[in-house]
Amino acid sequence: MDKQILTCIGCPLGCELSVEIGDEIKVSGHLCKIGINYGQEEVTNPTRNIATSVKVMGGDIPMLSVKNVQPVPKGSIMEVVKAVQTVTAKAPVKVGDLVLRDAAGSGVDFVATRDISVSV
Repeated sequence: MDKQILTCIGCPLGCELSVEIGDEIKVSGHLCKIGINYGQEEVTNPTRNIATSVKVMGGDIPMLSVKNVQPVPKGSIMEVVKAVQTVTAKAPVKVGDLVLRDAAGSGVDFVATRDISVSV
């Protein structure tokens, strides 16, 4: 049976988890259910959230903050970030507008997290 020690990032407590990997995945050291889910997912399919920014054409500010809609597989983060960096949004932009669909073929979409008006 394989064993991994992880620090849970699911909530502010930062519990030290012990995850035993065998026929079943057993998680101990958690103080809430989030720790159980985090430990299981981290050893089977680790994912992360990405918040970054893209250039804006014709906006009252030059950069637009964006975030992913679904978690990004950990192994795809670099390819996804490179794909996002190639995007230029066109003003006006509203919170929630789709900025990039299926980043780097990952199935992950990125949306705007703020409004940007057209420059005057």
